Amino acid sequence: MTSYFCWLSGLGIYFQRRVLSIFVLGFSSGLPLMLVFGVLSFWLREAEVSRADIGYFSWVALAYAIKWLWSPLADHLKIPLLHKLLGRRRSWLLTSQVLVTFAICSIALTDPQQNLALMATLAVILAFASATQDINVDAFRIESAEVELQAALAAAYLSGYRLAMILASAGTLWLAAIFSDGSAYDLAGWQQAYLVMGLCMLPGIATTLLCKEPESGLKQQQFIEGTLVQRFVAWLKQAVVAPFTDFFERYKWHALLILALIACYRISDVVMGVMANAFYVDMGYSKEEVASVSKIFGVIMTLVGAALGGVLINQFGVIKVLFVGALLSAITNILFSALSHIGYDLMWLTLVISADNLSAGIATSAFIAYLSSLVNLAFTATQYAMFSSLMLLLPKFTGGFSGQWVDQLGYSNFFIMTAVMGIPALVLIIVLARVKELAPNKKAAD
Repeated sequence: MTSYFCWLSGLGIYFQRRVLSIFVLGFSSGLPLMLVFGVLSFWLREAEVSRADIGYFSWVALAYAIKWLWSPLADHLKIPLLHKLLGRRRSWLLTSQVLVTFAICSIALTDPQQNLALMATLAVILAFASATQDINVDAFRIESAEVELQAALAAAYLSGYRLAMILASAGTLWLAAIFSDGSAYDLAGWQQAYLVMGLCMLPGIATTLLCKEPESGLKQQQFIEGTLVQRFVAWLKQAVVAPFTDFFERYKWHALLILALIACYRISDVVMGVMANAFYVDMGYSKEEVASVSKIFGVIMTLVGAALGGVLINQFGVIKVLFVGALLSAITNILFSALSHIGYDLMWLTLVISADNLSAGIATSAFIAYLSSLVNLAFTATQYAMFSSLMLLLPKFTGGFSGQWVDQLGYSNFFIMTAVMGIPALVLIIVLARVKELAPNKKAAD
């Protein structure tokens, strides 16, 4: 009975103001991802774009994998006027959120059958703006509370993030079906659905304007004397080189194992996800069916997985939950393989989507907490961007070939292949658990 009340009281942490703010900002971060990476493939497939082109189209999401290149700007560049009004993090957040909203609405006014190149260009803009938002939401989250609250913040962030992903995918499909004229493909339905998604960015913008600027471990930059080149080199060392050298100084050779794990942890589900919507179309599922299953069971299992992940981390630690999440993610890909043999079956579709969202919630919650534990608060945006970028670089690049693999192997063998891709992550987690304990979050550089 005492254990029951301990678990119940532990859930109260999710109703703190800081945690709720991170939930909304997580929602703002998760919304653009599916509009550029997930549901867009459903739109393109209905518009008779080839699977190979859809696979290549997914490369626009590589912006998330190279965001570390401009992440130092978030730590060291002040946005004129907005910096004085809102502070460093909120000024960057507002700028990126406004640009994300503009890009979504611009895509809504584009026809992929008439100008696929223009849609790709707008998708790239959306991806870069969304990646910039992610950099600053992650930094805002890590700087908003002490280490003990980071697991709850990670779970709240993931809940908002995954809820937005469900809304952006299932919600967009549902709206596109409602707004369409009943034909198999109706451009106007998709365009109106994307306009509604653009409006869904408003809660995130409002939260940015209303929440409190977090305290940062960043040192105030002082004026550096010398030529323009000398000042640039000094800034480069402080903003770009220092965050990377700090990580290797703290973890020594273990840093290589950590980076290897980060690079391959999500490859199984990301590569599979590129073809998921094309798979639904080719299996004969309608927009309404996919949307209904995702909206009901996807949302429930996502929230359960994220909350469960946060609770399990507090009870058993990050490493154990990290392993379980990686294992479950690989297993659910095999369920997709089974579905390809079963054929059109709403009950199986519900089972597969539910299992996929539950495992993703647990895995991502653990992974976010793990990445957060590696960050030095003196380089919050840069180091977390480095980790999260590395997390996506290999999976996103590999996913670009997924359309070709499906054409060559068929859906069943493709899904099995993506499950096998999850084995290296499991091995690395076991190795890291034996050779290195998780290091606590440092508050600032000496």
